[in-house]
Amino acid sequence: MKLTTMTQITVDGVMQGNGGATQEERRNGFDRGGWALGKADRDTVASINQTYERADAFLFGRRTYELFAASWGSLSEQDVPGWEATHRALNSRQKYVASTTLTDPGWPGTTVLSDDLASTIADLKSRPGGELQVHGSGVLTRWLLERDLVDELTLIVIPVVLGQGARLFPDSGPDRALELLESRADSKGVTVQVYRPAGPVQYARGFDADRNS
Repeated sequence: MKLTTMTQITVDGVMQGNGGATQEERRNGFDRGGWALGKADRDTVASINQTYERADAFLFGRRTYELFAASWGSLSEQDVPGWEATHRALNSRQKYVASTTLTDPGWPGTTVLSDDLASTIADLKSRPGGELQVHGSGVLTRWLLERDLVDELTLIVIPVVLGQGARLFPDSGPDRALELLESRADSKGVTVQVYRPAGPVQYARGFDADRNS
């Protein structure tokens, strides 16, 4: 299976609280939740639904898993008009959650991955199938990128600047070049960018010399 990630972010890179203002999304004093709701047009909503539909399985970090389980896992299709395909996929496909502390996931169809995560995920990727998808799960996404386990990275950029909140990429961390595979903008200004990780960043000679001195 190909491991793909999809993350909604703001123009300034924030991913926290895109869907609302739950207690979890308010951590560290964050009070600007719900910034992605209703921002995409019908074509982008259809594209996101199609992405979920083609998943063979889902992989989550614990925090995102618990948010999804409390929403998608507890609602009926009638509760999510326009998102029925996403609901069906999440509730019918195999789900994996990376956690060393979760013992009873509760959401049917979930397997907890707690030991030797890199090898376990590499094994999942080696199995036949389409996509092993990661949605949200910023800590997990960064961890996977650092270990070259991500095949495609999709960023859905909402045209807002929050000025606070947890970002997908921190102020310091490993560098990574990305090859653009697809880019499009919808009628409301939301952009969808699909990348393939492309190894280390190539720096201009002067900067590279300074960096390695």
